[in-house]
Amino acid sequence: MSRKRTVVLISGRGSNMTALIAAASDPTYPAEIVGVISDRANAAGLGIAQSRGIATKVVQRADHPSKDAYDAAIDAALTGFGTDIVALAGYMRILGRGLVEKWQGRMVNIHPALLPAFKGLDTHARAIRAGVRIHGCSVHFVTPEMDDGPIIAQAAVPVMVGDNEDTLAARVLKVEHRLYPLALGLVAEGKARMEKGHTLFAHFADDADNATSVVMAPDPLREERDLEQLARITP
Repeated sequence: MSRKRTVVLISGRGSNMTALIAAASDPTYPAEIVGVISDRANAAGLGIAQSRGIATKVVQRADHPSKDAYDAAIDAALTGFGTDIVALAGYMRILGRGLVEKWQGRMVNIHPALLPAFKGLDTHARAIRAGVRIHGCSVHFVTPEMDDGPIIAQAAVPVMVGDNEDTLAARVLKVEHRLYPLALGLVAEGKARMEKGHTLFAHFADDADNATSVVMAPDPLREERDLEQLARITP
């Protein structure tokens, strides 16, 4: 099996990056993490990657005269790593249209909400204010419009009475760490691909159980609380 060379872009602690590295430590996993790029020299995730023997590179906006020059530096770093797939994991900068279009279909992102709901920042606080009973996370292909690319996989968690932003964020993060490796594996295997603005799934005909768990991602929700039970107790 030819494993897809994957580079992770981070800005901070890199918890989803760490989950991807852990998944890729299995030689049967279809992607290998060959590099980590950060826009912040003090990102905690850099030390984690280095401790796992993974090459790192810092590309800071302040070191480049323009947004285009910054995007070109990111692109050069990706090319230097021999990248097949780009995985954004808590990367807090919006990449330019030209860069995104060059890597479109090979660039994925994890977002802490059930897209298309709650695009952008502060998703957990906004979900609580909106009064939704179901929240979660999404992995999607990256397109020039923020948080707007076709969805690859999603995981849902309940919003419990009494939740605050921190408790809800912790519940979502737990399933993010399971969902992202699952979704990256789909893309690396060619089981999910972007075509004409949509995600196309393939090779599930002989693997119905896997198709259900991957596309619908019900397991994390069941771990927290049965969906029918949640519906019964929701006011």
